[in-house]
Amino acid sequence: MKKHSIEQVGIFISVTKWLLLSSLIGIIIGTSVTIFLKALQLSEESQSFLPFPHHYLLPFGLLLTVWLVKRYAPDAKGHGTEKVIEAVHKKHGKIELAVIPIKLLATIITIFSGGSAGKEGPGAQIGAGMASATSDFFHFSKKDRKKLVVCGIGAGFATVFGTPIAGAIFGLEVLVVGIIRYDVLLPSFISGFSAFTTAQFLGIEYTYFNINFIQPIDLNLFLIFQVVLAGMFFGVISDITITTLKRVSRFMEKIPLNIYAKAFSAGLFLVILSLFVGDQYFGLGLTTIDNVLQSNTALNEHTPWYSFFLKILFTSLTLGSGGSGGIVTPIFYIGATSGHWFGTFIEGNLPFFVALGFVSVLAGTTNAPVAATIMAMELFGLDVAHYAAISIVISFIITGHRSVFPSQILAMQKSDFLKIDPGEDIAHSKVAVGDNSMKQFNSIRERIQKKRKERNERKK
Repeated sequence: MKKHSIEQVGIFISVTKWLLLSSLIGIIIGTSVTIFLKALQLSEESQSFLPFPHHYLLPFGLLLTVWLVKRYAPDAKGHGTEKVIEAVHKKHGKIELAVIPIKLLATIITIFSGGSAGKEGPGAQIGAGMASATSDFFHFSKKDRKKLVVCGIGAGFATVFGTPIAGAIFGLEVLVVGIIRYDVLLPSFISGFSAFTTAQFLGIEYTYFNINFIQPIDLNLFLIFQVVLAGMFFGVISDITITTLKRVSRFMEKIPLNIYAKAFSAGLFLVILSLFVGDQYFGLGLTTIDNVLQSNTALNEHTPWYSFFLKILFTSLTLGSGGSGGIVTPIFYIGATSGHWFGTFIEGNLPFFVALGFVSVLAGTTNAPVAATIMAMELFGLDVAHYAAISIVISFIITGHRSVFPSQILAMQKSDFLKIDPGEDIAHSKVAVGDNSMKQFNSIRERIQKKRKERNERKK
């Protein structure tokens, strides 16, 4: 009885502690990210006052972003989430406070000038940075700071996504592939809800889509078969996205120019390219996502089938040349437009496959199938969720041991025929054919050779 009482008292104290801390950090993060979202919204609205298309400023915007980040906060470079994951794994969650204002300003400049980037990575980095700063202010231990920073990641995502549960889970799931830290589950949920509620109270509005209102979604075997095919397709799209981002980044690094010349040249190239392919690939691209999710085909008839390829290119060059911003919003665009193209081959199911692409490409590119499944419920309704789960898991597996976040730690292998280095990050891990697979392969090869030999002897 004494042991039981001690255990219950200890758990009660721990729960109370993290309820208070995670609620407080959620309010702080919800307020901070709201400031960022409001400033971003204001900057987008001010684009209409320019006497020329705003994306003509992209070469100068990228140049200014590179200068800001290089001079004041190098960790603010790129899409944000990657640096946060790295800080959790290698620095006990320590994030420099200077990253927050520089990340905010650099992202606004990038997106205002037409850079193809998102707002959730900066949201997560701002959230994690505020959590780290709060931990330092109260002199928390390294263990508690790391835990609180993980909560900050989820709260940042929850505030930007408008999906508090999926955002909280996403913040946990992107750290390690195959493991969700249950010790941070409660504070992540609390901080996510707290941040989300704070943002709503401060005037942030979110958009949700009930696909069942657009088309009836009945349970049938033929539709399940189509969803399985869609999952495979979205897995391939996820792999193309990851590969392109990586190769463009390496290509940009190898160009024998200084970083400012490369940033300006990349922006100029995208402006010129837009004269031939259109300007819908600049910025967040939320209008296109909204259009393809509608049943009114007149809204999306100007969305070409190759939209997702061009969005991958625009995003890769924006981030690879030094632009600041998130990667998940472009992933939503890529998933939605690739789902739109896939859906054109299946009569009557267009918005449904757009919704599947939206969450399936997210799962494939970020290794976050649980968060993506919950997001399908929160954004599109329960009628989509069971189909989405199938497509999401298939996409997650098909993508393999790759990610847009190379600092993710691998803790599982996606196939029995492969072996990985568990505990290594994706950037440095090695994937090879498993020993059992080689034995099976050699056994099959020996049998084939034996039959050929017997056949040749009979001929003689």
